[in-house]
Amino acid sequence: MSSDGKRALVTGGSGEIGGAICRRLAAAGHRVYVHANSQAEHAKRLCDELVAAGAWAQAISFDVTNEAETRRQLDLILEDGPIQILVNNAGVHDDAVFPGMEKRQWQRVIDVSVEGFFNVTKPLTLPMIRTRWGRIVSISSVSSIMGNRGQVNYAAAKGAINAATRSLSLELASRGITVNAVAPGIIDTAVTNQVFDAQSIARLVPVGRAGRPDEVADLVGYLVSDAGAYITGQVISINGGMI
Repeated sequence: MSSDGKRALVTGGSGEIGGAICRRLAAAGHRVYVHANSQAEHAKRLCDELVAAGAWAQAISFDVTNEAETRRQLDLILEDGPIQILVNNAGVHDDAVFPGMEKRQWQRVIDVSVEGFFNVTKPLTLPMIRTRWGRIVSISSVSSIMGNRGQVNYAAAKGAINAATRSLSLELASRGITVNAVAPGIIDTAVTNQVFDAQSIARLVPVGRAGRPDEVADLVGYLVSDAGAYITGQVISINGGMI
């Protein structure tokens, strides 16, 4: 089965990296559901932009940490057919050095990344299996591989995603479904720009610059294409040589 014109869901599609992924998938001819939670208006504006460019896009809003709400919204999507491309991009930072980290900070980050992975991916898996073709890509982080001060919670959450990716890929490989994770380093976004100045980036990143959201999106676009069919169970770094 060709990967042309598949139905795709991007969680956290209202953000800068998520938005770039949505644009990349739409440009490839896929029908894209742009998910948001607190930034529903951002998702709608992105959909308007994509539709104006001739793509198919629809905004959808729910809290990935709420299993019942997530299931209700996904069931509505599934009424029109299976999702065959899933990009788990929803995630949050709530940084603090570990001795000063509050339980709510730990739990919030774990809930969005790990519980969100379960709540979104599980309902979509069986319908995807029945089509004998699918792509699941989860956005991880360089922090999950090399660690980062002040991000014990975030590194733990993304590390769990890496491990889940490897295991799920083994379960789904014989069904024509690949499961991978993409681990970005320092990417040029509004949040990153508040943390890293040009000098810090030049010191930390061997190529001397931050990555662009569209570079992450291009990697995701390759993994979900037919050309990426032999890549599964991998955590692929895109970090300018940081590790």
